[in-house]
Parts: sequence; C-alpha cells; structure tokens
Amino acid sequence: MSFIHHHKLKIILSLVLLFSLGLSLYSLAHVDPDVSSASFGAGGGGRPGGFSPGNRTVPGTPGAAGEEGAAGGSAAPGSDASGAAPEAGSGTGGGEDAAQGDAGRGTPGSGFTRPGGGGGFGFAVSGQYGTLLGWYAALFAGLFAAAFYCMRRGKLRLQESRPGVILGLLLAAGLCLKIAAAPWIDGYVTDINFFKTWATQAAESLGSFYLNSSSDYPPLYIYVLYLTGRIVELPLAAPYLLPLIKLPSILADAATAYLLYTAARRYFTVETGLLIAAFYMFNPAVLINSTFWGQVDSFFTLIVAAAIWLLVNRKFGWATVLLTLSVLMKPQGMIYVPVLFFALLFTGSLKSWLRAAAGGILTLLIVVLPFSSGQGPLWLYQLYTGTVNEYPYASVNAYNLFALIGANYTESSSTLALFSYHTWGMIFIVLVTLYTGWMYLRSRDARFVILGALMQIAGVFTFSSSIHERYLFPAAALSLLAYACWRDRRLLWLGFGFSATVFLNTYAVYYGYLSRGSTYGFTMFTASLLNLAMCLLLGKLMWELSRRPQAASTVAPPAADDIMLPDSVPVSLTGQSPTLLQ
Repeated sequence: MSFIHHHKLKIILSLVLLFSLGLSLYSLAHVDPDVSSASFGAGGGGRPGGFSPGNRTVPGTPGAAGEEGAAGGSAAPGSDASGAAPEAGSGTGGGEDAAQGDAGRGTPGSGFTRPGGGGGFGFAVSGQYGTLLGWYAALFAGLFAAAFYCMRRGKLRLQESRPGVILGLLLAAGLCLKIAAAPWIDGYVTDINFFKTWATQAAESLGSFYLNSSSDYPPLYIYVLYLTGRIVELPLAAPYLLPLIKLPSILADAATAYLLYTAARRYFTVETGLLIAAFYMFNPAVLINSTFWGQVDSFFTLIVAAAIWLLVNRKFGWATVLLTLSVLMKPQGMIYVPVLFFALLFTGSLKSWLRAAAGGILTLLIVVLPFSSGQGPLWLYQLYTGTVNEYPYASVNAYNLFALIGANYTESSSTLALFSYHTWGMIFIVLVTLYTGWMYLRSRDARFVILGALMQIAGVFTFSSSIHERYLFPAAALSLLAYACWRDRRLLWLGFGFSATVFLNTYAVYYGYLSRGSTYGFTMFTASLLNLAMCLLLGKLMWELSRRPQAASTVAPPAADDIMLPDSVPVSLTGQSPTLLQ
C-alpha cells in the first residue's frame, strides 16, 4: 500500500493554497478601479461594467442587456439591442431566466417585459475559455477516476491524525482559485445584469423591491443581492460587482463540499471523505455554474442538501426551515417538499409535525413580510404562478425524455399519444412522487430520505415538461450524499454520471450550442438517454435498498485496512461514530 504522510500532503496543499491565493490577489488587483458599478452592462467591447483585468478587450463579446430593459423600461432584456440570446437561457426558477425566454408576459406590478420570440442562435456570452474548460473537464475526469480506483484498491492512504487541516487547505485552495477566475469570466451577461440591477434596487429600498423592480425571482436571494448592493456602494468595492455576485455561490460550493465530507466521515475513512469533498469542490459541473455562468444553483443546492441531511438526523424543525428557504429561493424547492411529508408520516409523532409546521410558517413570515408592504394579499402566489407557467414547452434545453424524442422547444400543449406534453409531465410527476413515498414507507429507514430527494429531482427533470438544464444540478451533490450514507457503489456512479450530464447540458447552453432552433445532435441524444437510464437505475436501486435491513446496534469502528466499507454492510443511524455490524 502507498502511504502519504500528513506533513508532505500539508506542504503540497499549502503551496497550492499560496499559489491560488496569489493568483486571486493578482486577479482582483487588475480589476479596473476607475470603472464604477454604474457602468456595468452599458455595452462596449470590453467586459461588462469595466471588469477588464489587465484592461483586456474581448472581441466579439456581446453587449449586456440594458438596465432600462431589465428594469421594465422600453428595451426588453434579451432583445436585439442587448446582443443576448433570448433562447439560450434556462430555468423558470427566477427572473434571471426570464432574459432567455420567449413568451411575452409582464410580472404583476413590475412592468417587466419578457423578450420576444426569435428563431436563430444568439449568444449571451463570448466563447472565451470554452476550450480550456473542456480540457479541464477531461483532466478532472481522468484524475478522479484514477484516484477512486486507487482508493478502492487500497493504494492511497493517509497517515493523518488531524484531517480537518487537510480539508481546510483543500477547500481554501479551491475557493481562491474560483475567486481568481471570477473577474475574468463575463458570466451569462443577461443573468448577471439582472442580478446587478436587482442588487442596486434592493439596496435602495428593500421593502418596496417588488413594487419598483422587474424581478419575478422569489424573495430569499434578494436579501443576498441586497447585501451585495450595499457593499458596492462603497467606492473601493464598486468595481468588484461581478465577483461579488458570484461569491455567494462560490462559498456555497465549499460549504456543500464540507457537508459531504461530514456525511462521508460518519460511514467512511478520512481518505474517502476528502476525496468526495474534493470531487465536488473542483467538479466542472459546479465550476461552470457558479464561477462561469454566475448562477445561484450552488446556493440553492446547499440549502437542499443541508435540509435533507437534517431529515436523516431527524431534525424535522430545522429541516423544514431550510426546505421553506429553498422554496423561497427557487420554485424548484417544491420538488423536495413531498420528501419532508413522507419523513413526517413515517415518524407518527405529533410533536414532529408541530415543529415542522412552526418552523415553516415562522420562516415564511420572516422572509416574506418585509416585502409585503403595499402588496395585495396574493402577491406571492401570483409571483410563483407567473414564474412556474413562464415557459410552455415540452423541454427548454433540458436533456431529458422529451428532448430525447426530439421535442426540445415543442409547445407543451402539443399532443403526444393521448395527452399533451404538459399532461404527460404532470402524470409523471405524480407517479414519481408516489413511487418515492412507497419506497420510503417500505424501507422504514431514515437514510431513505436522501434517495427520495434524489429520485424527486431526477424523476421530475427526466419526465416532466417545461424543464431547464440547471434543474438537475442538485443531483450530483445528492448522489454523493446518498453514497456517503448507503455505501453502494452504484450511487457513486450516479454521482459521476449526473455530474457529466449536467456539465454537458450547461456547457451547451452557456456557449450557445443549444438553443431554440438548434438541431437534434449526438450530444443531446446521448446525454438525454444517459439521464433516462440513470433515473431508471435509481428506481431499481431504491427498490433493492428499501428491502435492506436497517441496523439496530453499534459495534466497533472499521478496521484500519478498510478503505471503503463493503456495499452490503448496513450501519447504525443513532448519531454515533461510523460502525460495522459483524
């Protein structure tokens, strides 16, 4: 066996951290200090808002959507004047996705105008760094495949009594590298401009935000944008709006990696926990979402993963708080609510139901009430229904079942067999949810809540209509969390697979290879088929694992030679140290 002594690994990681820290300082130092945030998205050939490290000019970079358009003025975001593609976006989970839609609709009370339709390709980002990102993804896949292989073969061991130091160095290095890259990468211009506009408007008047702004984004992330807007009011911080917009998601990447490490350490050795955390932290699917695109799915995933982990540990009150926050951040949070219902149903405890209800109602009131002044009693309901019904298509650039049969951007009212695509999508959602509940109640195992959450997002993404590519993003983290608790290697393969398809799907949309009017290609067929196969495999796994006996007692921890626990060994969920049944 090969051993890596702790002092050698610490030295290596310390050098990597110093390098990445120096790189991030260099990157931030070369943001143009003479350009204020007010000029962000004003157009021109350079980076939006003067984010031009080294004063570089990027030929062909499209202008950003004008602030007037984003705020409900005469120019609609994503129009020809902006140079952004209305078809290239994704997600109905917020107003930032509105910049890429096709239906013209105004959000009630906001004066917001959706961009008009259009058939051709358009690009909301320049093509820079695309090749480099592709090579990074290939290198990442090769390195981690080799690392996990060596781990399984017992050829990678650490002699480390303080693994927290190694984890801290690892996550800090990843943070610094992402922060270093953030100012140099434009992000999806229309989305970034929405975030910039909303940050400014929230900072001016948080309470009247929805009365004065264009946003149809739920309230939770507006608080984050409010803090961002207040920070950039400081003269020295004004040029750093772009990295500040990306920073919450970058920090969420590290927090999610730490959560995965914590879960893995309950059932695995140090080496496996560190490898899982590193896999998520440096995952290309995560990198392109937070650091390249500038989206907030990492933040949303952190909330969901933490809520599911709390449910595993039967912390129903706090889990409900986080799930409520997830719904208040993105409508997709409702996908996970049935899992909470099944977990509460399983307990049969009135106290758990009361705690959950109290936590959910209190969280809702705390988050929503500051925005409710001057609003009608149904303003939040109208906000959500308008967002959910925004894109009436079978698939909106999502590599799923409907994309597999060639229905990308097909009207959801169109008929497929006996029903419309929309009706089929609703039928599939009901079936997926019923199957999740059946398997959960059949297993009577608290860990099954993770598999339930994973099935909900994978099933809804794969079989529902009006789905966007970024909806599947939490599946990678949930797969790793499920593997950490169940130790079934097939769940690890699902983590690899979902990471690959999320990356391919996001890459295609981000760089404009996939949009309305794009041709049905090999990548769409292969990735859609893979997503369908993984969803079916997950269903099979749930059937098998629901019959696995739950551990009832604890014994000695795993021996030193056990790099990974055998897939068939159940563990205790008493909250104690990882154990093996003999």
